[in-house]
Amino acid sequence: MLKNTFAKCIRFLCIFLIMFLASFDIKAGEWKGPVDGPKAMKSKYVVFVASDFKNGGVLGVYKAVENAADEIGWKVKTFDGEGNPDRLRKGLSDTVNSKPDGIILGGFQPDDYRDILVLARKAKIPVVGWHASENPGPYYDLFVNISTDPIVVAKMATDYIINSGKDKIGVIIFNDSRFAVANAKTEQMKDTLIKCEKCKLLSIEDIPLSKADVLVPEAVPRLIAKYGMEWTFTLAINDYYFIKMDGPLKSNKRTDIINVAAGDGSLKAFKRIKSADSQQQATIGEPLNAQGWQIIDELNRAFSGEKPSGYVSEPILFSSETLKKIVGLEGLEVNSNYKDAYLKIWNKK
Repeated sequence: MLKNTFAKCIRFLCIFLIMFLASFDIKAGEWKGPVDGPKAMKSKYVVFVASDFKNGGVLGVYKAVENAADEIGWKVKTFDGEGNPDRLRKGLSDTVNSKPDGIILGGFQPDDYRDILVLARKAKIPVVGWHASENPGPYYDLFVNISTDPIVVAKMATDYIINSGKDKIGVIIFNDSRFAVANAKTEQMKDTLIKCEKCKLLSIEDIPLSKADVLVPEAVPRLIAKYGMEWTFTLAINDYYFIKMDGPLKSNKRTDIINVAAGDGSLKAFKRIKSADSQQQATIGEPLNAQGWQIIDELNRAFSGEKPSGYVSEPILFSSETLKKIVGLEGLEVNSNYKDAYLKIWNKK
């Protein structure tokens, strides 16, 4: 009991510090990640198995993985599961059978594929995940899972709407219950809203992320008809839920509804938020570029017989106000020092 209470206190302290620092400068300062580790292994071949490249977070972290791998002469191959569990199973199985040096799970948890990952372990193929578990760190047959703390992410998103200045807050949450990390975010958002006197949780809509571009526009008129003007805010576990929400909201004359995502801070989301045309006002972004480089570093540690670095990156709030001040979103970095740090570790600088 005491241990859980202490852990919660640490989490909420982290939330406060992250939001405090974010109010000053999106582009970070001091690197807080690893500063030592093994020299880069040569000529490694790894496969990035993606849940669905339509997910901007998965695509963004893959591009960073590719960039980091290029720096040290590694080859990266991809497989896109396209949001289809059967296709993902076959692709993961084929990947293990091809005997790469390492495997990256991009945006899906390994629970339904443990029989395949057992084969990877027997073949001594290290597996690193990105958003492959509810929490960052080692997980079952994963060497390590790379992620921010989903509880912190969800609390930051919910606090953003609570502190919006509105007297009454009616919220609909969009979730994908297939994923543990999504459920963790949703539970935290729900719990925070329940404790808020001026807030009312109207509904939790369980829509597969891979079908959000089709099912969300269909859901909007139904939700407006059911909840009317009570619906004032939307929270979602991922930016992708908002990719086609603006149109149906506008056609139903509900331009007052504000949308906020608890992850992942994709380039498309940044552009939407920066635009005056979108009703998405904020996202809690993952440091996707730094995480992509961390994935390569963790694989290098696995190849070298070392333990994971233990580093957990911090999320950051990206709002319409902060993004309007930034030119060139393609180059946006939460911390611009990570490249130098990892290149020094790998003995490339």
